[in-house]
Amino acid sequence: MSHTLSQLRKFVSPEIIFGAGCRHNVGNYASTFGARKVLVVSDPGVVAAGWVADVEASLQAQNIDYCLYTQVSPNPRVEEVMHGAEIYRANNCNVIVAIGGGSPMDCAKGIGIVVAHGRSIIEFEGVDTIRVPSPPLILIPTTAGTSADVSQFVIISNQTERMKFSIVSKAVVPDVSLIDPETTLSMDPFLSACTGIDALVHAIEAFVSTGSGPLTDTHALEAMRLINGNLVQMIATPHDIVLREKIMLGSMQAGLAFSNAILGAVHAMSHSLGGFLDLPHGMCNAALVEHVVAFNYNSAPERFRMVAETLGIDARGLNHNQVRQRLVEHLVTFKKSVGFHDTLKLHGVSVSDIPFLSQHAMEDPCILTNPRESSQRDVEVVYAEAL
Repeated sequence: MSHTLSQLRKFVSPEIIFGAGCRHNVGNYASTFGARKVLVVSDPGVVAAGWVADVEASLQAQNIDYCLYTQVSPNPRVEEVMHGAEIYRANNCNVIVAIGGGSPMDCAKGIGIVVAHGRSIIEFEGVDTIRVPSPPLILIPTTAGTSADVSQFVIISNQTERMKFSIVSKAVVPDVSLIDPETTLSMDPFLSACTGIDALVHAIEAFVSTGSGPLTDTHALEAMRLINGNLVQMIATPHDIVLREKIMLGSMQAGLAFSNAILGAVHAMSHSLGGFLDLPHGMCNAALVEHVVAFNYNSAPERFRMVAETLGIDARGLNHNQVRQRLVEHLVTFKKSVGFHDTLKLHGVSVSDIPFLSQHAMEDPCILTNPRESSQRDVEVVYAEAL
């Protein structure tokens, strides 16, 4: 596996426009795709923050017709994707724009898949299952974290099964990503912490992933540096647009890294947990991260030493066990400094849930690139430690 991976590399990314105010250009990009009518996907919080109105104004300025679909849950659901696809078809749309966090963006990606194929979104679970190109897709992230706007991932919740499933394909990388740090001004401290931790975990997991390489490493390391160095300060001084830009840039680089190197056990376990309890994804990551890092460390000690050094830990003269200890302590201190103190038990996970959670984590594509081979028993042990 690792031998073949070291030979060939591919790197996918959307056309990226980065900078304060770039959301106002969405109409221009829609018109270059020949937009007749745009489906605008978002959620109630983003509508309330006023960002959807900016998109509408930009489309109106280009005389582009549109309709809104804003009933997306924090963990987007199968039926929401299917409903959005119905609205797209009923209104004869031909371009999709999403503005919001990971949920509206993933929902929009799902809608694109469904309208292209005419089948249920559930049928596309897994890697490279997409056969028909989606309609033009323009994404505008309003959180600094999930990186759905640059990634090959779509994560959808199947509430009837209490499970999240992943779709991984370069077909879901959007055509254009308008990354505008101004939109993150509406994040509350909790959302800033959730999405910031998510981005940090993206960078760490991508760097130690078996799919990592020279095209992704620089992005992962820079993302760690930017997020570790600025997240606490950004949450403390929410109106500082320079800090917002740094975190948004860090998040984007983490996204470019993990989209191409894929992730690991934190995300596999986090997807399982988030599907089971419908919890915020970043919160799930925060509860698991140091436990998975401790589990993985000895499978990639040189890589983890570089992670530790990038996070500001002086590793000179320390052996692997000492660096591992310092790194785990740093991650715990860091997540506490942004407000995460909770164990899984506090969110209602009990020992009896662990086999179900572990079975589904083992089925997640992210587990395949984890640096340490993991059995279901291993995953059960890590969940138990996180209780």
